[in-house]
Amino acid sequence: MSLTFHWFLPTNGDSRDVVGGGHGTPATASGRDRPPTVAYLSQIARAAEELGFVAALTPTGAWCEDAWLTTAMVSQHTERLKFLVAFRPGFVSPTLAAQMAATFQRQTGGRLLLNVVTGGESREQRAYGDFLDKDARYRRTGEFLHVVRELWEGKSVDLDGEHLRVEEARLSRVPDPVPEVYFGGSSPAAGEVAARYADVYLTWGEPPAQVAGKIAWIRGLAAAHGRTPRFGIRLHVITRDTAAQAWAEADRLLDGFDPETVRAVQEGLGRSESEGQRRMLALHGGSRDGLEIHPNLWAGIGLVRGGAGTALVGSHEEVAERIKEYHALGVDEFVLSGYPHLEEAYWFGEGVLPRLAAQGLWTHPGGRAPAAAPETPVAI
Repeated sequence: MSLTFHWFLPTNGDSRDVVGGGHGTPATASGRDRPPTVAYLSQIARAAEELGFVAALTPTGAWCEDAWLTTAMVSQHTERLKFLVAFRPGFVSPTLAAQMAATFQRQTGGRLLLNVVTGGESREQRAYGDFLDKDARYRRTGEFLHVVRELWEGKSVDLDGEHLRVEEARLSRVPDPVPEVYFGGSSPAAGEVAARYADVYLTWGEPPAQVAGKIAWIRGLAAAHGRTPRFGIRLHVITRDTAAQAWAEADRLLDGFDPETVRAVQEGLGRSESEGQRRMLALHGGSRDGLEIHPNLWAGIGLVRGGAGTALVGSHEEVAERIKEYHALGVDEFVLSGYPHLEEAYWFGEGVLPRLAAQGLWTHPGGRAPAAAPETPVAI
């Protein structure tokens, strides 16, 4: 199976430094270096499309621009690229969400993927008028996805659930194709929803042994429902012609972390209700020491950013090897990002993807013949 790569649209702003934010923490000042205008985000999207990424993920929350509106606008400046739109099911009715997805598919030629985010922070949820606790939010997500999937199949839906109620819900036009559902979560409640409804289960970039445990867990739960989801991983990347250059860039980013910002972000993330966020924090413990937690896996991003906090760091060959290591566990999709997102897309697209193509592990989704893997520079 050919590997699938997605990129990221920084709708919270971009920079040559790390832009923090997420999970109840605000975007850091660096996000103002390159504001998330439609023009700039479209530039990133077109680069990702040209390089061979299948889709671009957009985040959700108070710390970034709205994902639905932003991707609808950026889609008009691209031709093939899909959009992995993150949204929270507690903020919109399931019938309206199903209709929005169908409209998006028709207006973009079928370029919508959905990243369902239940919401791990009660404080932020309450700001949007959602006062359920975490486990109840996951039960509501299950009801939501049940309604949406039934509607997408052209059925009329009646549901009198614990949290949602619809009567004679039906779409006048179903989406074609039906959007795939991407879903992540590390708690027992999240696992049950993923097992029943996810097409792709996403995990943040934990070390391979931990990722293997998650995959086995979800596979077992899904098998009980007769389902076989695919698996994806969310990572940052810092890839260069040599390992020394890549680690020098990681060190430069780390040197730019203001100690007070790190303290404030870690304090905020420490209050997170998200099990996945807790696992991310455990990888570095708030310390700048010992951040390479597995060969070429660096936990430094998580010092100032909520959510995905690890990066693959190394030469193009080393990063390709780590991707193969995760693939051997069952990971077929990689959702990647890097600072700044425009330049880092080219580093990965021109450095790593040709090497994977040469090994028969990746083909350009646009049908282009893969470029030959560049020669590794020889130090003189």
